[in-house]
Amino acid sequence: MNKSIFEITKMDCPSEENLIRMKLSGISDIANLDFDIPNRKLTVFHNGPIDEIEKSILELNLGGKKISSEQTDQTDFNDDSDQKKLLLTVLAINFAFFLIEMTTGLISKSMGLVADSLDMLADSFVYGISLLAVGGSLSKKKQIAKLAGYFQITLAIIGFVEVLRRFFGHENLPDFSTMIIVSIFALIANGFCLYILQKSKSKKEAHMKASMIFTSNDVIINLGVIIAGLLVNWLNSSKPDLIIGTIVFILVIQGAFRILKLSK
Repeated sequence: MNKSIFEITKMDCPSEENLIRMKLSGISDIANLDFDIPNRKLTVFHNGPIDEIEKSILELNLGGKKISSEQTDQTDFNDDSDQKKLLLTVLAINFAFFLIEMTTGLISKSMGLVADSLDMLADSFVYGISLLAVGGSLSKKKQIAKLAGYFQITLAIIGFVEVLRRFFGHENLPDFSTMIIVSIFALIANGFCLYILQKSKSKKEAHMKASMIFTSNDVIINLGVIIAGLLVNWLNSSKPDLIIGTIVFILVIQGAFRILKLSK
């Protein structure tokens, strides 16, 4: 048995973890994957050479880099029997907040909330693909990933068009209080998802440092929408909301391309 350790610099939350799991799921030599999100490390226990594994990780463009590779006698790994239940939980939370943020974003005329809702939907896609692929064929997983990726890109492009229309047209100010309140709840939801997923993989409380939660891109986006809401009120302008919306739409499209890589 070999143990290879990778540094994944862009692995900020469980969504990236599941992308990596799906990408590597077709490699039969892999015995176990051990993710350390706080330190952005992945340990792969495998038989045979590392070449195919390393190539697959690099293809995701998540800043993957092999740190070390050595032989090990370890054959006892953590039981992942609760993974499906956890995926269902975080899928439900993310999809619920997609509906909440999309609805309140349209009502409050906030493109920041609408964009953040698509980011929640993107995470839902990743968790959903993971669940649907359990016990399924590799071709089925790839087909679902392709549909999810293109659907996500389509929604983000529609969002970009709406941002441009509002930027050059006359639009009422978004409701800053709705932006802030909903984003605070989304922040709590993202932190909770990160907590339960990470806690399930380690009994060490040190694994749940506060600093880990605030390295998540999802949480940073929530904070960005909150700040945009404050600036909308302070400057009496919709521009901060449109700017944060544009940034998040770009992140959503980047995530969609990562999902599409799973279909190749």
